[in-house]
Amino acid sequence: MDSLGPVTLPADAYYGAQTARGIANFPISGIRISQFPHFLRALALVKMAAARANVRLGALEAGKGEVICQVCEEIAAGRHHDAFPLDVFQGGAGTSTNMNINEVIANRGLEIMGRARGDYAALHPNNDVNLSQSTNDVYPTAIRLAILFSQEQLGSALERLAAEFEAKSDDFADILKLGRTQLQDAVPMTLGQEFGAFAITLREDVARLKEIVALFHEVNLGGTAIGTGINTSADYQAAAIDELRQVTGLPVMAAGNLIEACWDTGAFVLFSGMLKRTATKLSKICNDLRLLSSGPRGGLNEINLPALQPGSSIMPGKVNPVVPEVVNQVAYQVIGYDLTITLASEAGQLQLNVMEPVIVYNTLHSLALLTNAVETLRLRCVAGITANPDICRRHLEASTAVATALTPAIGYERAAELAKRVLTTGKTIREVLAEQDDLSEELIAQTVDLHVLVRPTPTRLAS
Repeated sequence: MDSLGPVTLPADAYYGAQTARGIANFPISGIRISQFPHFLRALALVKMAAARANVRLGALEAGKGEVICQVCEEIAAGRHHDAFPLDVFQGGAGTSTNMNINEVIANRGLEIMGRARGDYAALHPNNDVNLSQSTNDVYPTAIRLAILFSQEQLGSALERLAAEFEAKSDDFADILKLGRTQLQDAVPMTLGQEFGAFAITLREDVARLKEIVALFHEVNLGGTAIGTGINTSADYQAAAIDELRQVTGLPVMAAGNLIEACWDTGAFVLFSGMLKRTATKLSKICNDLRLLSSGPRGGLNEINLPALQPGSSIMPGKVNPVVPEVVNQVAYQVIGYDLTITLASEAGQLQLNVMEPVIVYNTLHSLALLTNAVETLRLRCVAGITANPDICRRHLEASTAVATALTPAIGYERAAELAKRVLTTGKTIREVLAEQDDLSEELIAQTVDLHVLVRPTPTRLAS
């Protein structure tokens, strides 16, 4: 039974009437909240902290509190997740989800107590499990905890990918190649410098993610419905936050203004924008890997990606850059999720943002997709990349790039003249230089010197 009347449930279900109504009302995506274990863990820890605070303040019987905490520990450890069948898309600002965990805790708790499921006179989902709480402070707090748990995996994955790029940078440190801007020949560089830049840009995002995710340490637990703390004691909020710190091991703190914190979703917009930035960088890197490995005969072919699978059902011998391609697609999805999160945040009205279910889904799914994509890119692509040094040098020598390095010694106009001769004759820059009677052998020799071509030099080239 619930306030709307009787509901028929499976005999072995831990969830109750309100969850069953949510299942019936929201057959939307087929994606269940149980697919996000960090979120269920976060919900369980919030319920545990609330129960411990209520027991500490004498609002909840110690025996009931112990049973509630035992069930919360089970859920946080990964048990009973099949008892959370709700769709991630749901109306009601997360009320169905909050009642789902209230009912599961109550019914599993009754089982521990030796009582029948549904015997709510002994342990009630609202009066006991949800004591001193509202969906509107439990749900947002759990979202923040879930993001804090999930982002650690993404940060670690990005660090490992950056380290892999750094190792390749060391391996390729002495391979001269052609740098390109606007897909046109530019100036010389090393393949190691190119891969080293990939590592640097990813480490920048790891640092920024750590800074932004710290915003989620601020929670509105204790504010209940709209931030006024109605139906709680004066000491409850401080006790609940203290217990939450203990059960999560995180430096959570109370929001400065609980009414503002009840509806403010700005931190999600900022964090999602950071995920979009990371996705954009990963996609750019994968574009570069696909270009650098293009060919092998009709493209750049400066690097080789691991051959993972045949690339065509009709073209024998074709192997495609499948891992960079899938990372590109993940990036597009995350960028789309960012727009959804932005619109959902803007849609908040008055004292509550009812669109938080789609915010939590898109944020946690972005984190999961990016983490999986980064790990796949590292293990199945970057770790196996090899270089083609001869092709790198051939592209460089056939280009006009070395002419730029000559400019300080012979002037822009003379360098441009030599570059034009390279393009019109099809000769390499070294062949064209050899035909110049007025250029010294020392100058020509310096055009193959790594120290001259790929970094600032302390002195001008010898003319």
